[in-house]
Amino acid sequence: MAIKKKRPEVQAPAVTAKPGTAIINRRAADRLRQGHVWVYLSDIASVSAEPGSLVGVFDERERRMGTAIYSSTSQIALRIVSRTPLERAEFLSLVRQRIAAAVAYRHRFVHGTDAFRVIFGEADQLPGLVVDRYNSTVVIQFLAQGTDQPDYREAAIAALKEELQPAVILERSDNRIKELEQLQHSNNQVLFPANEASETGSAIFTMNGLRFHYRADAGQKTGAFLDQRENYAAAARHARGEALDICTYQGGFALHLNRVCEQVSAVDISRPALEIAESNEQLNAAQFGGREIEWIDGNAFDLLRDYSDAGRKYDTVVLDPPAFSKSKRAIEGALSGYKEINLRALKMLRPGGILITCSCSHHVSQAEFLEMLNSAAQDSHRQLRLLEQRGQSLDHPVLLGVPETSYLKCVIGIVE
Repeated sequence: MAIKKKRPEVQAPAVTAKPGTAIINRRAADRLRQGHVWVYLSDIASVSAEPGSLVGVFDERERRMGTAIYSSTSQIALRIVSRTPLERAEFLSLVRQRIAAAVAYRHRFVHGTDAFRVIFGEADQLPGLVVDRYNSTVVIQFLAQGTDQPDYREAAIAALKEELQPAVILERSDNRIKELEQLQHSNNQVLFPANEASETGSAIFTMNGLRFHYRADAGQKTGAFLDQRENYAAAARHARGEALDICTYQGGFALHLNRVCEQVSAVDISRPALEIAESNEQLNAAQFGGREIEWIDGNAFDLLRDYSDAGRKYDTVVLDPPAFSKSKRAIEGALSGYKEINLRALKMLRPGGILITCSCSHHVSQAEFLEMLNSAAQDSHRQLRLLEQRGQSLDHPVLLGVPETSYLKCVIGIVE
């Protein structure tokens, strides 16, 4: 019997990218076909482009996948800006059109505030660009090599001036991302008007009928957590009695709760943040009927453990910690941390008490967060009935196909 010899597999020759193009592997091509807009450095077979430039993106069979901005240093090497070929002038025109569309979206869906996210990167088809508005001050972040180009910056600033009519446009860097992209730091740089002093960047803005201080030289993100705006209002609808706000930052939840609760205590490890929170309280004193918030400077997690062990009881507890998981590898530890603080909060709540618990860790899914919460309730021998499951405010839209645009979870429940 003749033995049939197996033919050796013939591998297709590697395709070399032509100038101004990138070749990506099958995994990346499949992800793009499913609606995502990122290509990771590890998924690029070949690229020939200058840092920050526009590149044509092709799969290994040389089928066009779109046009992207290229970063030579980031793990997210390609960010798709169009599914069709695009010249530079067309791209800059598209940037202006998309900024106008983003502003129109906010005018349609965001109400009762003069502070909101104007551009949310990929969710507004403007990857690498973040813009927030605080009253008449606009704060901008160019977070990729492809957006931190002179002509892109000029186009974005011109569009924002036309659409928002701001008094000041300020650039505030995310220094960690700037380092990853190998871009120059440009913290608190006034981009408009040109004759403004560099320290300009303070304002008072309104959120849900409360006034807040904005300071460009203080705080996280661009200065405030605008993504919680609608959750602040929801929390106030349910809160009651004596309340404890853990990780209050500049007092967002605490101030909203102080309008409806008998007593509010708010904890944060950052003294500068608490100083702004106290000044925010003073701005709104007339709404509080003489009630003063107790601001506590300390490690929120140590204090939560001490209060829980001491048998302290509350009618409302808010948990709004920083992200515990910034990568998939950290999910297990993050869930353990979330369970610990939620278990203690559940034990501290009186029957009929309200728990408002949040997570801004994208890598922890809604299902995982609820499973953790159920486990904490079981271990604390409490029954938790869900009142609301919420996400980020409408000015932080979620783009289907790009799960990274959905990150904030806010669960409100009543404890029996």
